[in-house]
Amino acid sequence: MSRIMSAEVDLSPPEVPEPTFLENLLRYGLFLGAIFQLICILAVIFPTSKSHEQEETESTDAKATEQMKKPKGLAPQTRQKPKKESKKKR
Repeated sequence: MSRIMSAEVDLSPPEVPEPTFLENLLRYGLFLGAIFQLICILAVIFPTSKSHEQEETESTDAKATEQMKKPKGLAPQTRQKPKKESKKKR
């Protein structure tokens, strides 16, 4: 044990190379992406302004009136394939 204690311990910080241009670009791009995500999350959490809500209700009212104007005789047809009955071979 005395050998370990007598040996000099290098406590200087390791040599770290300067970051390259691409590393800096990546670092700042990640920061901008994180800020953008936070803004998007906050936009979902907090309600929108009243004027925007009024525009949405007007557009949905217009869509509802357009749907009522369409003739009801043209019901959407569902495509159903006839079930094929096959016998299992054993």
